Amino acid sequence: MAIWTHYYIPQTLDEALSLLCREPQSKAIAGGTDLLLELQQGRHPPVRTLVDLSQIAALQRLEMSQGALWIGASVPLNRVIAWPPVRHFATALCEAISLIGGPQVRNVATLGGNVAHALPAADGAIALLALDAQVLVASPEGQRLQPLLACYAGPGKTALQRAEIIVAFQVPACEKEEASAFRRVMRPQGVAIAIENMGIWLRRKDERIEDIRIAVGPSGPMPFRARQTEQVLRGKPLDEETLAEAEKVLKSEARFRTSPHRATAEYRYHLAGVLLRQTLQTAWERTQLNFAEELGPLSVKG
Repeated sequence: MAIWTHYYIPQTLDEALSLLCREPQSKAIAGGTDLLLELQQGRHPPVRTLVDLSQIAALQRLEMSQGALWIGASVPLNRVIAWPPVRHFATALCEAISLIGGPQVRNVATLGGNVAHALPAADGAIALLALDAQVLVASPEGQRLQPLLACYAGPGKTALQRAEIIVAFQVPACEKEEASAFRRVMRPQGVAIAIENMGIWLRRKDERIEDIRIAVGPSGPMPFRARQTEQVLRGKPLDEETLAEAEKVLKSEARFRTSPHRATAEYRYHLAGVLLRQTLQTAWERTQLNFAEELGPLSVKG
């Protein structure tokens, strides 16, 4: 039995938006690594029309301009990983998407799909949240730049309307004495879901944490910013006293539950402290590297 009736491959963003508006029960698709599986397994509402976004040039952008990385929503993950600016200036994102699926999946899966799927522990989304990424969204009314969390309505529920398309992600590039890192713990059986993951961005000054962002998943219905823990860490040196206080606050503000597919809540609270220490230490050490000198002016296309 067919799980869709029509399949379109538009060449422009306007054409794609027109199709999504015109066709009933339509759905945008890029890599399809999540959507097609859910359709085959009956875990997604019926879809009559699929609109393939993979040939739209605006969604294939890889460019570094004016201190920010622009990553097209339909760029395959392996292309993003191979792009030097993302490895150097958004390291947490590179580490996160390197863990998504296997090589075959990453050859077709996209960052836009990772966010549009709206899971609270999606690796790409956790890294993007830590990096303070903005999302460029197109609709029939025009384009808008919005915070990442504005794309979420709940676990597996996007806030985007049917005739809205994620075009690209704007990711601020790490500057001197800034760095990021990502860590994930998953089940040893190789099940491709995170027991817990964490992304951290920080700025170091005078041997203290001047500023920091911490994203954790899954802790609640959408990707979670540990803002209370961030506040505790700002202005502090990275020593045992600071780490112990931050770990305590993180365990009090995060909300982990027991999941038969992931782990017990008790174990995940333990992991929160472990991941915080490991990820924070890695980002701290990376602040001493200066990739800007290696790549030159911040205007690079992929």
